[in-house]
Amino acid sequence: MTDPAEMNTVSQILEKMRQKGLDNEIKMTDHGKMQGVGLNKIYKPEDLTIIKTYRFEGMSDPGDNSVIYVIEDKDGQIGYILDAYGMYSDHEGTGFDDFLKKIPTADRDLQELFN
Repeated sequence: MTDPAEMNTVSQILEKMRQKGLDNEIKMTDHGKMQGVGLNKIYKPEDLTIIKTYRFEGMSDPGDNSVIYVIEDKDGQIGYILDAYGMYSDHEGTGFDDFLKKIPTADRDLQELFN
């Protein structure tokens, strides 16, 4: 089994989450709502907590910078939001960033999730 400290790529983190059944992606819809794809829920910022953030920097291309926000919803379901960051964000306008800024954070050790 891979130790979370050894997971250093986006695909390693996402694969580990998939193996644990935590691959519920949350995305912003075309209508500006955050929807849990795997859970088919619509979320408000107060429905979610960011419990861990993983940032990845591209070796040679700043466009490869990405971030995974591991999210827990108010029902205890774990999922994630995946995005490029900085000027390379996948979202136009301020809606996505404004939504993220409103989500409370509680940086947790996810060792128990990945073991």
